[in-house]
Amino acid sequence: MSTFGAGNSNKSTDQNPNKSFEVTQPPTDSVSSLSFSPKANFLVATSWDNQVRCWEIVRNGINLGSTPKASISHDQPVLCSTWKDDGTTVFSGGCDKQAKMWPLASGGQPMTVAMHDAPIKEIAWIPEMSLLVTGSFDKTVKYWDTRQSNPVHSQQLPDRCYALAVSHPLMVVGTADRNMVVFNLQNPQTEYKRIISPLKFQTRCVAAFPDKQGFLVGSIEGRVGVHHLDDAQQSKNFTFKCHRDTSTNEIYSVNSLNFHPVHHTFATAGSDGAFNFWDKDSKQRLKAMNRCSQPIPCSTFNNDGSIFAYSSCYDWSKGAENHNPATAKTYIFLHLPQEAEVKAKPKAPTGRK
Repeated sequence: MSTFGAGNSNKSTDQNPNKSFEVTQPPTDSVSSLSFSPKANFLVATSWDNQVRCWEIVRNGINLGSTPKASISHDQPVLCSTWKDDGTTVFSGGCDKQAKMWPLASGGQPMTVAMHDAPIKEIAWIPEMSLLVTGSFDKTVKYWDTRQSNPVHSQQLPDRCYALAVSHPLMVVGTADRNMVVFNLQNPQTEYKRIISPLKFQTRCVAAFPDKQGFLVGSIEGRVGVHHLDDAQQSKNFTFKCHRDTSTNEIYSVNSLNFHPVHHTFATAGSDGAFNFWDKDSKQRLKAMNRCSQPIPCSTFNNDGSIFAYSSCYDWSKGAENHNPATAKTYIFLHLPQEAEVKAKPKAPTGRK
């Protein structure tokens, strides 16, 4: 265990240095999002190959197996995905500027349920409102009743939507130009608060605290901000460095932030090919995993936190000149977190009476 701000060990040439379980028949291009069903171990991945795929993940003791179940197509690369809370339906959005509703459980055909004027970067289902929310490069967030063709509400953003997280009634939207726009979904037509990101570089990902008191934000500059919404809690705010190679001074993007659904610790994944588990309350890194030979663009926990899924593939963070089609294979891996990796350590006594 180490304190915040530590880097990961030197880069490996191993595609799977953590001996994770490999998902069969992965996408043919880079993965843009991963989403587990809230009800069962069905994993959905969206990809730059225009596909949305679903696998059933089966655990057998200490082993995990994966079976491809179904897939649908968009007209252009798919960027985001989410599930309905009852586990019956998948929503996906992307560069074709539309969101599709896929009734996976019933075997039904996908239908378009949302439209924007530019690619849809983020998507979330809000069970408490029975609404779908989409965030786009057209500088809007829109709320959709999937039975209607027009949005229930369209909210203007200060700039392009880059990241979005919901933990009702809290919704946090990260946009271009480092804006963080906070909404209280009990009054979604009004911004609750707008702040400039505590990080000095472009926002890549956000995650809402499970207790809804604040959010995490990750940037392209290997740094995470921990931010509380209550003005009285501002002294608890801090930022820390991660996803950096201390031997070469290379700095990588933080691409994904995921809270553990039970222990409320969190995972980060980055373009350095590493994923780490952290406890924000004790400001400690619980576990640093070995670096894969390719970036990790996205990751997620399953509904009880017993499986951590992550993709390893080229994310174009170093441009076309670093893309080698001969070696650029896409992987989706499944890691079984040990309790010590994801459960907060008990606080050590201070020795004071």
